[in-house]
Amino acid sequence: METEKPLLTRYREIRAATENLAEPLEVEDCVIQSMPDVSPTRWHLAHTTWFFETFVLSQAFPDYEAVHPLYKYLFNSYYNAVGEQFPRPRRGLLSRPTVAEVMDYRRRVDDRMEAFLQKGGEAVRALAYIIELGINHEQQHQELILTDIKHVLSCNPLYPAYGPSGERKGEALPQQWKHYPEAIYRFGYQGKEFCFDNELPSHRVLVGSFELATRLVTCGEYMKFIEDNGYRRPEFWLSAGWQQVLAARWQAPLYWIKKDQDWWQFTLSGLRPVEQDEPVCHVSYFEADAYARWAGARLPTEFEWELAAAGIPIEGNFVETGLLHPAATTRSDTPAQMFGDVWEWTSSAYAGYPGFAPAQDALGEYNGKFMCNQYVLRGGSCVTPSSHIRPTYRNFFQPEAQWQFSGIRLCR
Repeated sequence: METEKPLLTRYREIRAATENLAEPLEVEDCVIQSMPDVSPTRWHLAHTTWFFETFVLSQAFPDYEAVHPLYKYLFNSYYNAVGEQFPRPRRGLLSRPTVAEVMDYRRRVDDRMEAFLQKGGEAVRALAYIIELGINHEQQHQELILTDIKHVLSCNPLYPAYGPSGERKGEALPQQWKHYPEAIYRFGYQGKEFCFDNELPSHRVLVGSFELATRLVTCGEYMKFIEDNGYRRPEFWLSAGWQQVLAARWQAPLYWIKKDQDWWQFTLSGLRPVEQDEPVCHVSYFEADAYARWAGARLPTEFEWELAAAGIPIEGNFVETGLLHPAATTRSDTPAQMFGDVWEWTSSAYAGYPGFAPAQDALGEYNGKFMCNQYVLRGGSCVTPSSHIRPTYRNFFQPEAQWQFSGIRLCR
């Protein structure tokens, strides 16, 4: 397992992976904020560094001197216990620190972290969980770097590519349904390695009988929803969703563009025709729910999803550069692929499991305070680092969010 590697090795690998993701970008790419939910690449590079400086180095060394006293303010995301934060929607207004200065910040913190980890001993053991949390936190921001830069590049009429196109993985199979009987099942993380606090505690839930689709909804299937005036028929939409359709004038998934009579989509490899066999991507919870109603089905709960994912290998169609969204190709009467194509919306509101209690310090703000007005997604996407995915991982976003690599699996 990845977490069995020494912390220093893990730290080095993850920090290098982040910088590799930024390597194809120009300096100009790294400073743009295209909407409030998007952060500039430069900010991700700095914030992940701020995390280790704030929660590890400052704790390990009482006389620790910060690289820059104002970085504590500029790169604090939402930790109120640490102090005030520079407003999130204005991150793209800052021309300084420069990208070069942020990379120097990374070098200086990395040097101090490596010296601390190489020394080892009780001090490292006391902070081991926080270091591991920081590593996993950085993996989340690796995913956000790609998610955010896709939105940034999509705003440019030149439709620049982040990188080359990935390899297609085959055609979508006919949709089948897998039946699961009613029973009491145990959910939540039960291992001994790292997990986020919102995956705990493990607990039992009564799940009624249900059937789950063996693959994701494809672009071709979603096109039929559009062609049936799905975006103009309020009977399929939740009230808040219909208001969002009207206000934002939604007509298709994010990044879909109609050229003459054909649909095109912007990807990290540039603009290309929509592939009908690929899983539909960049749909909101509102769109996923409306499509499910139109199709005579529904979205699964997060417990139905986790039950179906149990025992399925976390392998297959990972394309971590996010250049395509391949369809599952393995024929089976069980879900052929539950991981690594798109994040799958569930109908479960994001809330704590029975007995959940956030930590008492600033890190207690990591997940717990967001348990309101959001829905759970499961499974990981093509831009999620593969070592970061597990069946119990709970992602969460607001129901109107489209810019995530999110898609649909039907349940009934």
